[in-house]
Amino acid sequence: MDQFGADAVRLYEMFMGPLEAVKPWSTRGVEGVTRFLERSWRLMANEEGHLLSAVVGIAPTLEQQRLLHQTIKKVTEDIEGLRFNTAISQMMVFTNEMTKAEQRSRALLEPFVLLLAPFAPHLAEELWEVLGHQPSVSQQPWPIFDQAMTVSDRLTIPVQVNGKLRTKLDVGADATREQVEGLARAQIAEWLEGKEPKKIVYVEKKLMNFVI
Repeated sequence: MDQFGADAVRLYEMFMGPLEAVKPWSTRGVEGVTRFLERSWRLMANEEGHLLSAVVGIAPTLEQQRLLHQTIKKVTEDIEGLRFNTAISQMMVFTNEMTKAEQRSRALLEPFVLLLAPFAPHLAEELWEVLGHQPSVSQQPWPIFDQAMTVSDRLTIPVQVNGKLRTKLDVGADATREQVEGLARAQIAEWLEGKEPKKIVYVEKKLMNFVI
C-alpha cells in the first residue's frame, strides 16, 4: 500500500479477474495498473498538477465519440455485472486511444474521470479538480451512453478462399452482400485463377468464403 498507493492496490484487486476466482498477488500486476493510472493523469495534467494545454473545448471527432459511448456502456454494464476487470480493460483502451490525440476534448475527458472514480477515487478527485470542477466528483451524476453511438459504422469482413484467409475488407455497416462480393472478387482474383466459385458462403457482416 505504501509503495503503490491506495488507488493502485484497489484497482489491481479489481483487475485480477472475476471476483469468485482465486488470484495470486503479483507486484508486476500492481505496477501494470499503476502505469494505467499514471497514463490517465498525463492525459490531462503535467507533473506540477496543472491542466495541459492539449485539453481544449473542441468538439470530439465521430470516432472519439463512439469510443467514449462504447466505454461508458461497457463500464456501466460491467459494474452492474461485477465484471470489474473487463471494465478496467475498456478504460485502458480509452486512455491508449486518447493519448494519441494531440488535442483532447473536455467532452471526452470529463465523462472518463466520472467512470474512473469508483475504481480510483483519489486520482479521479484530483483530476476533477484539475479540470476546474467543484464539488466532489463523487457527487456528480453517472454519464449516460447513447446506444446508437456504440455501434460502429464500419465493418471488417475476412475473405477466405477454400477456407483460407486471403484478405480483409473494410466496408460500411450497411454494405449489401452484392457489394461485399464485388469488393472481395477484386481483391482475391489471383487466388480464383479465373475460375468461377462453386459456392460462396456469406455470414452476414462477419465472413465471406469462396469455394473453388
